[in-house]
Amino acid sequence: MRKRILIAAAACLAGGICLFVGLRYYYDKKAPEFENEYTLFVYPDSDADALLDSLAGGAGARRKGSLKRCARSEELHERKKPGKYVIKPEYSAAYAIRMLVNGWQTPQNLTLSGTIRSKGKLARMISMQMMADSASVAAALDDENFLASYGFDPETVFALFLPDTYEMYWTASVKEIFDRFKSEYDRFWTAERLELAEKQNLSRLEVSVMASIVNGETLESSEYPQIAGVYLNRLHRGMKLQADPTVCFCFDYTLDRVLKKHLKVDSPYNTYKYKGLPPAPINVPPKACIDAVLHPDEHGYLYFCASPEFDGTHRFAVTYREHLRNAREFQRALTLRLKERQASGQ
Repeated sequence: MRKRILIAAAACLAGGICLFVGLRYYYDKKAPEFENEYTLFVYPDSDADALLDSLAGGAGARRKGSLKRCARSEELHERKKPGKYVIKPEYSAAYAIRMLVNGWQTPQNLTLSGTIRSKGKLARMISMQMMADSASVAAALDDENFLASYGFDPETVFALFLPDTYEMYWTASVKEIFDRFKSEYDRFWTAERLELAEKQNLSRLEVSVMASIVNGETLESSEYPQIAGVYLNRLHRGMKLQADPTVCFCFDYTLDRVLKKHLKVDSPYNTYKYKGLPPAPINVPPKACIDAVLHPDEHGYLYFCASPEFDGTHRFAVTYREHLRNAREFQRALTLRLKERQASGQ
């Protein structure tokens, strides 16, 4: 009888152990572990314990013990790999830890958008979205030997970057980031676009230069082809472009208004002083501006000025007399607006 009791007890103990091991295996390896989707960034110097705390807190771990056991078994402290990891609620603790030790990264969207008029802003925009620091990106933007391998130099490098959203890994090196933009640049410049550039008697770089001027003139994308047409008309007639954005570029965009004294600055970028296009883009032009230069509106306009409606649009003119009339209307409207603001105390 005693023997039977011992056997039964042993069987119960063995069954309990099997159940315990089985449940632990299930909860560690199979069961959904998290309450929330969570993005975890792992840097080269990230502390494993801090990562576990961040993962447990951010993703809402149901069983922190499972995370710790899996971290030990997968040697997270020694094997963790830098990267961006999106942890989803349905992932098990084991799968989440294996992501970190095997480098199963989630792709990152790198977006260039808005007005980019300096290398510093471009470097910061990239570094804010990638692991690469802004100093490394800025150094690359000024490295002649590095940029030469892509067909650019520190002056023309703005043309390499085409604002858009690109998917790549967060840990991409500076070289890998530049490689990707060069690949996108080559893909953008199709045979059709090159043919359209040739019809305008422009190189790829010159198209980007013209597009940067168009970009500097208006925030209204609907006006891109019309303004591109104006500057191409001037260029093809041998007129000076007389583009205010190029003068602003000469003063590092510190001018509130372009005055006559500013038009005298001696710079190859001053299109009031020198004919033709500046030597390089004055900002990073969006694709829409580039395509506007390749598909300009065909018209006889040679002049334009801001609309007195202050709606961000412009009025266009064929003759200088028309242009002066438009300019006077704008100045009158501007003077009236300033007086009204002063009267209201704004």
